[in-house]
Amino acid sequence: MHWLKDPTAHFRPQVDGDLVKDGVCSVLIAEKMKVSAPTASEHLNLLKDAGLITSKRVKQWTMYKRDEKRLAAVKKMIVDSI
Repeated sequence: MHWLKDPTAHFRPQVDGDLVKDGVCSVLIAEKMKVSAPTASEHLNLLKDAGLITSKRVKQWTMYKRDEKRLAAVKKMIVDSI
């Protein structure tokens, strides 16, 4: 999640899609995590199912980025429950 907050600082440029506008390719995320693409996809799908990130298809790639509105809402719920 931290890397996705500032993708240009944490990921190399990608061929298709803009790191900020479109999100980060799952292949680059797997590479950065030093795990296989299927392992990264499992983790990314959990975050997506929780509503913390969104995905977008660009050509044959799946790009991921943070859902800042949802993250703010979750943070507010946590703070309000204290």
